[in-house]
Amino acid sequence: MYAPRVFISMAGTLAVFAVATYFLTHSLSVTLIETLICAILLQIGYFAGVVFLVWKERNARHALLNEGMAGTPARDGDKVGGLPAANLNRSEPFNP
Repeated sequence: MYAPRVFISMAGTLAVFAVATYFLTHSLSVTLIETLICAILLQIGYFAGVVFLVWKERNARHALLNEGMAGTPARDGDKVGGLPAANLNRSEPFNP
């Protein structure tokens, strides 16, 4: 999930939500409160999505490391390193 794209989409969603809420309630205070609640829920959803993606990547990397070490005897000098090439072919820009 590319953060600037998510934030721009979130701002657009909140603007549409605020306009729709204002037309339904005709109250500026209710619109502001409900839009704030919507913004908080969107942030919670974004955070949960990022946590899920990190958890999924961690499990995939752990499985890959265990798979690679299953057939070889463990030695002190061995190093496990590198990323699979599939992780490098993404459409999103690289952000270190």
